[in-house]
Amino acid sequence: MKDKEKTIGAIADYQKTAFIASVDTDGFPHMRAMLKPRKREGIKKFWFTTNTSSIKISHYKENPKASIYFCDNRFMRGVLLMGNMEVLTDEKSKQMIWQQGDEMYYPLGVTDPDYAVLKFTAEKGRYYHSFNVEEFEC
Repeated sequence: MKDKEKTIGAIADYQKTAFIASVDTDGFPHMRAMLKPRKREGIKKFWFTTNTSSIKISHYKENPKASIYFCDNRFMRGVLLMGNMEVLTDEKSKQMIWQQGDEMYYPLGVTDPDYAVLKFTAEKGRYYHSFNVEEFEC
């Protein structure tokens, strides 16, 4: 891939939805749709908002293995990133990605105990496009 970071970053930025996966205590994957990441650094690190009360929080605390997937239906291409997810509840992390309107989900504001940040760090990935798959390291 000529410029994977630019191409994959554009796919991630353009989508309104990201799909993230966790692994439950029985070893089964749990996939869910999420709002797109609030912040990213290249294609290595991504930050999402979530509810502390969500079951995925316990999954990631027990097993940080995770994946995120972005799908661009317009051109039938997608990118799978595999790595680890951290659950962050410190005020600095929460402030970093807080946006106006988040009160709808977290009525107590940035200090809401049900507000957490998920930080995904990619190790490797697979990019599907034009009936081809390219694997890469992050």
